[in-house]
Amino acid sequence: MNLTFSTRELQDLAVAWITLGVAFAIFFAGGGSRALSTLVDDGLVLPLVVSLVTAGLGFLLHELAHKVVAVRFDQVAEFRADYGMLFLAVMSALVGFLFAAPGAVHHRGRITEREHGLIALAGPVTNGLLALVFAPVYVAGLLAGSPLLSLIGGRGVAINLFLAAFNLVPFGALDGRTVLDWSTAVFVLTFVPAAILAVFVVFVLGVGF
Repeated sequence: MNLTFSTRELQDLAVAWITLGVAFAIFFAGGGSRALSTLVDDGLVLPLVVSLVTAGLGFLLHELAHKVVAVRFDQVAEFRADYGMLFLAVMSALVGFLFAAPGAVHHRGRITEREHGLIALAGPVTNGLLALVFAPVYVAGLLAGSPLLSLIGGRGVAINLFLAAFNLVPFGALDGRTVLDWSTAVFVLTFVPAAILAVFVVFVLGVGF
């Protein structure tokens, strides 16, 4: 498998990662003037690093998973950032909510429906695996009494579970539409547990907030 990145692609990945980090830092600080004053008073570096490691990494590895699997199936695949949507992510965070669609991996070449479905599934599965990676960090933070570790771990779990479930929604250009078109069974076996787990962990347990 020949996995290569053009200069344009690396630039787009870096810009998307950093912009999402800024947007999530503003969002988790409360949005609007409250967020700006909080970040100015308490410092931007730590909230930005937390967002880059949790939300930014979740989005970045989600897209890279699409690329890796597409290349595995002999596709020409490259990530392209959507600069308009990245601007919207920051602006929406400033008014207290967050809409993030940083871009997408575009691939071309002859492909089967199954391969197309697996390429789409790779992103949400990666987010699920990242949630598993962050879970022991969260537990370790709680046991050690470390607010920073528990924040990074909890937010990493919550954001990645949400990304997995949201991207499996069978609507529009989301991954779930492609997975459902390929296999109803695979869609049900992935979307239903992802949605239940995300709702339980984020909204019932309140992890990450």
